[in-house]
Amino acid sequence: MTSITILYDTIRLEEKLLIESAKKNNITIEMVDCKKLFIDLDKNSHDIQTVLQRCVSYYRNIHSTAVLEGQGVKVVNCLNTGIFAGNKLFTHMLLKKAGIETPNATVAFSKDAAMKMFDECGFPKIIKPTVGSWGRMVSKINDMDSADGIIEGKEAMHPIHHIHFFEEFVQRPPRDIRVIVIGDNAVAAIYRNSADGNWKTNTHLGGSAETCKITNELEDVCLKAKNTVFGDIVGVDLMESEEKGLVVHEINNTTEFRNVVRVTGIDVPKLMLEHVKGLQ
Repeated sequence: MTSITILYDTIRLEEKLLIESAKKNNITIEMVDCKKLFIDLDKNSHDIQTVLQRCVSYYRNIHSTAVLEGQGVKVVNCLNTGIFAGNKLFTHMLLKKAGIETPNATVAFSKDAAMKMFDECGFPKIIKPTVGSWGRMVSKINDMDSADGIIEGKEAMHPIHHIHFFEEFVQRPPRDIRVIVIGDNAVAAIYRNSADGNWKTNTHLGGSAETCKITNELEDVCLKAKNTVFGDIVGVDLMESEEKGLVVHEINNTTEFRNVVRVTGIDVPKLMLEHVKGLQ
């Protein structure tokens, strides 16, 4: 039986759940640490055939996927998904092009341009790194003083942080929705509730989770979002805008699902492995 290679750079609870599920369901896997991997670009010396891509690092993820796909390996998710879903600006433009509601957004390519945007468009604004996760470096900017300090700090960082990406502050309930999409099905969903006094919903930052019913509307939006980034297995994050209804604000390429499993009881890792197995 052909094994599934799970390529990772960090063992999170999700990877542990995948290992446990493979053992329980007699699915053959091979765990490969990308940080220890070297690949001859002129031949597939590792005999890898099917990969479930789980690298957290955006750059490690897309470069390893590019190499493997170039050698004829089936990678889930593919390179296009890694590139597009891993960059919030790219995701936004694809969602808009597909007619999917997403928060209003602005991009500025220098501090001066960003400050001019604030002067003309006002506050509040959410500033996000185009590449990043877990709510890191995401801030709500309420005035010129905080804008000046935050933008100044970003200008001293890596050039990727000189692309200043802003979203509107969406008026919504104090929660968002994480939906796990596998193939052509939205298999599970949770509400992620903000912790007291915090507008962010990330469970890493103290937010709580509860089951969310998957309606036809929710599944339809999520499947369309998945398709915009050419995904096979993704996490779609949405907000319930008072003005627009469901808006997609992020698509996750190597999505975390621990809280979805814990809250809903749905065996997400089994469904993921069975989907990848079916692609062999």
